[in-house]
Amino acid sequence: MPATAKRLPARERILTTAEKLFSAHGLRGVGVDRIIADSGVAKSTLYVHFPSKDELAAAYLRRTDDSWRGKLRAAALAAGDSPRDQLVGLFDAVTASYERHGFHGCPFINAAAESEPGSLPHTVTVEHKRAVRAWVRDLAEAAGAADPDQLALQLTLLVDGALAAGKLEQDPAMPAAAKEAARFAVEYSCPPPTT
Repeated sequence: MPATAKRLPARERILTTAEKLFSAHGLRGVGVDRIIADSGVAKSTLYVHFPSKDELAAAYLRRTDDSWRGKLRAAALAAGDSPRDQLVGLFDAVTASYERHGFHGCPFINAAAESEPGSLPHTVTVEHKRAVRAWVRDLAEAAGAADPDQLALQLTLLVDGALAAGKLEQDPAMPAAAKEAARFAVEYSCPPPTT
């Protein structure tokens, strides 16, 4: 284990290790014993911080939620001040995900596929998807969309579809196609500002 990992508090080492392993192998593909071994903590230490694997998976997903929503916001803001441009620009975060080494698709879609409805990881995933859609809905409303709820649903489905496709193949044409479809949806749904 790298020396820098040893300096982290135990909870952080566990969560950082789980994040790396869950991202690469899925929630079901990683056992608690592997997380314990790779993080260098005792089993009792893991269970003090995370009483169950579901609680550890939920903590990983919450951390991923913070990171992903931050990337979406940063990509939207980088596209300019116009909410119309931001709605399209947020897709640059999807493109950046494809470019990241070791991209394994959307962690939330992957977690939902591996979790029982009602389980803690599934619940955190649903909360994440709703929070992203609510943020996109607010942008759609600011952009003057005739039906902000519908546009938010369409755009978040494009994001999810592009991320899910990344699990299968990392063809850069996929996020580019999603961004282009988003551009058409925004142009159709949001009247251009009058001058």
